[in-house]
Amino acid sequence: MERAERIILFAGAGPGDPELLTLKGKKALEEADLVLYAGSLVNREILAFCRPCCEKEDSSGLSLEEQVTLMAEAAGRGKNVVRLHTGDPSLFGAVAEQKRMLEELGCSVRFIPGVSSLQAAAAAMGIQYTVPGGNQTVICTRRSGRTPVPPREDLKLLAAAGTTMVIFLSADQASEVISDLTAGGISPDTPSACVYRASWEDEMILTAPLSELPALMAEHGITRHALIIAGQCLADHSARSLLYSPSFGHGYRESLS
Repeated sequence: MERAERIILFAGAGPGDPELLTLKGKKALEEADLVLYAGSLVNREILAFCRPCCEKEDSSGLSLEEQVTLMAEAAGRGKNVVRLHTGDPSLFGAVAEQKRMLEELGCSVRFIPGVSSLQAAAAAMGIQYTVPGGNQTVICTRRSGRTPVPPREDLKLLAAAGTTMVIFLSADQASEVISDLTAGGISPDTPSACVYRASWEDEMILTAPLSELPALMAEHGITRHALIIAGQCLADHSARSLLYSPSFGHGYRESLS
């Protein structure tokens, strides 16, 4: 008899607000027998989509090996397994190691994308990262800390591009982040923001010129769960997108009907 495929779903829980969970992610939770979720980073309200019989495990107290064993053994028993990560698993999700180890154990790993705090922060501030007639590039990165970044991705080097910067996982190094950005050529007067726990009920948005942001963050005690954003995307803009120009050509598909 052919052995059933052992499938494990890695789903993005979104930035915090349960209503920002995707429909596909919600369906996965509703059908799950085991959900391994990323501790306090995941809003517990999202787990309410699970059935009462679903086993829900907090991964924060488990080693990587323990997490993988738990998921693989459950999948081996024919259980529907969901690994629930915060935001979108593809951005700073630390999923590659889990995927590799699960596949070595004969499991098939599939991904369900989620809304990232990147998008939630922009929505909270009512901005777009790419500006008509201005910056068309967004750099998402973090500062080197306990986990290093490649030398060629040093913040000072990336800042030299002079475009929109979104810094993850670095709120505890705010002063160093701003020092690196200004050393790379970004003006200390550049508009900047710190978005704490985007889309959660206790969301907080702080805005200031770049040089003043660290002091403002310290004043509010923000050292984690926050994005640092710098760039002209935070300034007022009057330029009109060419998308709305009368001379702009729009491609289209013919109707299938």
